[in-house]
Amino acid sequence: MDVGVSMGLKNENGSLKLFVMECGCYMKDLDITLNGGSSWFYQGFIDAFSNHIRSAVENTITNKIVEGASKLDLFLGGLPKEIYVDRVAAMNVTFVNDPRFSSSSVEFDIDGLFIPSDKTAPQSDMHFGDTKLALPLGSSSNMLWISLDEDVFNSVSALYFKAGLLQHMVDKVPDQFLLNTASWSFFIPRLYREYPNKDMLLNISAISPPSVRINVGRIDTTVDLDVIVNVLGSDDIVPVACISLSVAVSGHASVSGNNLVGKVELNYFSFDLKWSDIGKLHTGIVQVIFASPHIQFFVSPSGRAFNCLQMHPLLRCSMREL
Repeated sequence: MDVGVSMGLKNENGSLKLFVMECGCYMKDLDITLNGGSSWFYQGFIDAFSNHIRSAVENTITNKIVEGASKLDLFLGGLPKEIYVDRVAAMNVTFVNDPRFSSSSVEFDIDGLFIPSDKTAPQSDMHFGDTKLALPLGSSSNMLWISLDEDVFNSVSALYFKAGLLQHMVDKVPDQFLLNTASWSFFIPRLYREYPNKDMLLNISAISPPSVRINVGRIDTTVDLDVIVNVLGSDDIVPVACISLSVAVSGHASVSGNNLVGKVELNYFSFDLKWSDIGKLHTGIVQVIFASPHIQFFVSPSGRAFNCLQMHPLLRCSMREL
């Protein structure tokens, strides 16, 4: 018996549509033999209708294949068009373009951009047909290969920025002395004179969505921040200065055994005083420290550690349980 089926898969309104183009079943011969009792009587009828029986079996097998393909098509059509992330974001996973088949693989393109979680995923107008994707940086024998465009990262950064979530209040650090005016006396002398040994609170917020750019073998990110320095009084919080930061970093990730490891390097650092009620800030000193070419950050997956190595002695740190 030979069974053959040819199916097609295409994109239809952001979902996958499976359809049967050709399907057939051919039985070269069918032999049914009855034994015992009155088998000699019924055997003649079976032999006479063997062609009809064979045709019925062929049609049944063909219909079952078509029926199974229809069920699979319903399943593919019912795949979600967005994946909920949190109360702010969801990922648009509608398909774009038709799947592309080769002799050993099949490629699916999805939108992948992040959208507000209370919105319905729109049908994407993107076309990746002429896009040249980078080849994997390892063995080509991997079973699954996922390629991400930089627009995916930029869409999520823009979404969280618009929602006002790219800001953070820092009131605790591993070395709590760093949030005391005494530790800042070297950079802002007047701060310590006016507020001696006072605890501080840093209000860090992005002033624009972080920009992500993917290059061969690395990811480049630029972040512009405002840091408002607050002094904690006995019953109030006093903002005393605002520092403008611009940071550009690059990094890459790789798989080592069962762990994801990576490396991040500081490429550019700008440190300016935006406004101040406590005099000038010695920004030049900070610039010299961060301009050191030896500053490198290494991400270690062991435990939940973040290790900062090969840094200037004043900035060396090791933080746990991030």
